[in-house]
Parts: sequence; C-alpha cells; structure tokens
Amino acid sequence: MQPKVNPASGAQLSLDARRPLQDLRHGGLGSSHGKSILMGEHSVVYGAPAVALPLLDLQTAVSVRASDTATITSDLYTGPLAKAPKELRPVITALRATAKHVGLNIESCEIVISSTVPLERGLGSSAAVSAAMVAAVSNAAGVKLNPDDEFNLVQIAENVAHGTSSGLDAHTVRSLTPVRFQGGKPTDVHVATPFTFVIADSGTSGSTSAAVNGVRMLREQSPRFVNGIIDNLANLAENAIAALGEGDSKGLGESMYQGQEQLARLGVSAPALDALVEGAIKHSALGAKLTGSGLGGCVLILAKDHDHANALIEEMQGVGATRGWKTSLVPSHLASDFQHDSGLDGLFNNEENV
Repeated sequence: MQPKVNPASGAQLSLDARRPLQDLRHGGLGSSHGKSILMGEHSVVYGAPAVALPLLDLQTAVSVRASDTATITSDLYTGPLAKAPKELRPVITALRATAKHVGLNIESCEIVISSTVPLERGLGSSAAVSAAMVAAVSNAAGVKLNPDDEFNLVQIAENVAHGTSSGLDAHTVRSLTPVRFQGGKPTDVHVATPFTFVIADSGTSGSTSAAVNGVRMLREQSPRFVNGIIDNLANLAENAIAALGEGDSKGLGESMYQGQEQLARLGVSAPALDALVEGAIKHSALGAKLTGSGLGGCVLILAKDHDHANALIEEMQGVGATRGWKTSLVPSHLASDFQHDSGLDGLFNNEENV
C-alpha cells in the first residue's frame, strides 16, 4: 500500500487509518514535553550528529471535549477557534490534520492547552503542544496511532511553524530518552544513570535564521576553519553519547564546556550566554553550554544532583538569568518501562478522565 503524501509538508500518513467522519462524543487528553539540544547545534545542518534531551519536567497538556461552539483556551489566546491568532496556526494545523486523519469532526469542540514549556526559547514549545494535540484528538476519537503517523502529524504542524523542520523536535518531544539525530534519522541514546540539569534563561531572544545564516556565510569565507569546528562538534556529540551510556557525569560536563568553546568560535554565543556559563563554572557546575541556535536564549547546565541544581538556579539569577528550570534524565530501563506501560493508554481515552 502506498502512503498518502501531504504535498504541503512532505509528511506521509498511512491510508488504512482514514475513517468516516464522526462527531466528538468523548473527551481526550494528550501530553508531551520540551526538548533541549545537548550537542550538535549548527553542525547538524552540515551532516554532523546532534544529541537532543527530552525535558521531562517541562510539560504540555491538551484536552479536547465536545462543546456547543469551537473554542480554544491557552496562555496566548482564549476565544473562538476561528479567530485564533497566527501564533496558534501550527497548533490548529495539528488539530485539523489529526481530526481529518482519524475521522473526527472538531467543529464543535473545546480545546484547552496548558504548558510550562517557555515560548521562543529553543526548547521545543511548538512541537510539544502539537504532539499533545495529536495525542488528545486521536484519544478523543478512540484511535491508537502508529508511531510514524504520530510523528508525521506533528511534523505537518512543525513545517507550518518553522518553514522546513528537520524533525529533531518532533522526535524528541515524543521520546523519554535522548535522541541522536543525523541526516534526518533518529536513534535512541542509552542513559545508564540519572543526570540532573538546569536550564537558565538569558532573558534575550536569539534569531535562528540570523545564527544559521551567520555560520553559513562564515563557512563560505573560511571553509577550513568552520569545517574543523563541525568535525570537533561531531566528535563531542559522540563523546556525550558515550558519557550518557556510561553514567559519566564528569566526562559529559567536560564535553559540554568544550562544545561551548566551539560554538563561541563560530560566533553564535553572546555576552548574556557567556555570563551564565562563567557563573556556572564559578558555582562548580559539571558542564554548561548554550542550547539551540544561540545569540540569545538559554544555557544548559549539568548539576551534581538535585540540591546542587536548586542552588544553581538561584545563583544563575544572580548573574543575569531571568528564570530557570530543573530537569532530569531517567535511566533508559526506567524510561522503557514507563513508555511501554499498557496502563497509560486508558488514562487519555475518555471524557471521564478529562
């Protein structure tokens, strides 16, 4: 059977999941989480591997239930679905694409979005909300999507949000373990022991297009210099993967500091980011580096433990952070048990749980 291709997004959806249109009778819930790039910013654009972390403590939830009129409630906007602002277009794209795919009429529905993933900070907010929306709508229809269709429906929304999306965010916000991403292909990364991180917000917004274009122009002018940095970042990504698999916090932290040095050489760091990294070093963080495109946004910091993470959040605010979050990676065997717990599916399948 040939897949159905959405020409606007390139996403492929299986044909056998198409169903006759039905009215929304039961509510559904969906959830997801943010993401942070551990290693491989910018170098991934040129074929090198990147490693992204699921931010399990930054959560997004979406509920869908029947209503007299189609409405949406969120931090960005509350009101009729038809009058939602353009900032919600990717999320509404996920809503409508999923509803069409599972055969659900959502013209009379109430959508409620709750999220602790900050907007415009490179932490996967749009992908997280879209993934939660896909899950909520499919659960409301009583349809269990296969993983490929889940990804492709999120990717349709991500392409609306970002033009052309690599797929890194769409994979990571649906994973409980880190993801190695290269050439469009994701691979789960083994985590041997828990790791605790702090995300410190510099309070300044970066520009992905400006950062990516800046690196591209630098590469055109000095290809040997930039290609050398790309090779270094590729090696650091593999070192980080090995450290996660061995439970080597010290080795992971050293790779993070070296990654920050390479990104600074590319010109994508910024004074506000440098100040947070220097503050992390001063307060005994195991590692620290910018996360995302740079020129603003957030710094990812590796803490010794939960108590150290709490102290780091306070200390980072003293050197310029506007806010901070703590998050942890769980060992792969625990993530696998949680991911495959058959009891989870029933939590989101009917209105009684909404």
